[in-house]
Amino acid sequence: MLTKKEQRLRRSRQTRARIAQQGAVRLAVFRSNLHIYASVISGDGERVLASASTAEKEVREQLGGNGKGGNAAAAVLVGKRIAEKAKAAGVEKVAFDRSGFAYHGRVKALAEAAREAGLQF
Repeated sequence: MLTKKEQRLRRSRQTRARIAQQGAVRLAVFRSNLHIYASVISGDGERVLASASTAEKEVREQLGGNGKGGNAAAAVLVGKRIAEKAKAAGVEKVAFDRSGFAYHGRVKALAEAAREAGLQF
């Protein structure tokens, strides 16, 4: 019997393999109970071109005193921020890598915010 984490990692492998085959720049998302992280990773998978998360000081300040990074509002902030950073790094088009997480809730909020801020995927 696979654990919940092993199931998620198994699901993520297929997506990663497909993205690697295309050689596309990917927007990888990781969510924990407390935070959500997003990274734009180069096509060869060797360099992180941009990253944003709710653990960053500026994002925590924008979220207010409680600094709750585990909600959809925080994910929207991170989505906008990663899109801005990616554009600054010269990246317009990415492949969305949800790392085996369901496209729902915080992951969906981050993706839609990144799209609205101008990232294409």
